Amino acid sequence: MTAPSLVLDTPPVAPDLMAVAMAEKLARYSDAWDLAVDLASGVEALVVIDTRAPERYAAGHIPGALSLPHVEMTPARLTALSKDRVYVCYCDGIGCNGSTRGAFKLASAGLRVKELLGGLDFWKRDGHPVATGAAPGALRAEELADCGCGETS
Repeated sequence: MTAPSLVLDTPPVAPDLMAVAMAEKLARYSDAWDLAVDLASGVEALVVIDTRAPERYAAGHIPGALSLPHVEMTPARLTALSKDRVYVCYCDGIGCNGSTRGAFKLASAGLRVKELLGGLDFWKRDGHPVATGAAPGALRAEELADCGCGETS
């Protein structure tokens, strides 16, 4: 006798519906590996936004990220941002909603945005470096960590 499955108690959706759902998820979120590869490659279409307070940014941030706390995202301030870029928001991690608030404000201002899964916490868990101080810094290709899930093509 086969044990009943809690996973299969609710059957999965059809493959085509799952593909649509996963594409929608990828359109909303990025992970640390993909972001790190793009930053190290110098992808100019992206702007990484640290939505935390300036003192948290100075204590450690993703290299290349700009400090723009979500509480300072006023409509007037957001009009200065380019609509030609995609903004990736992050905060401390899954226990913080600063990146969600920032992404909401950016999207409400007509900007394209994604949220970084797990924020700075997952970035550091994957072994990527952090920059300190008020300057954004930059990520070099030789600093990329290998989380084991990244693609090279």
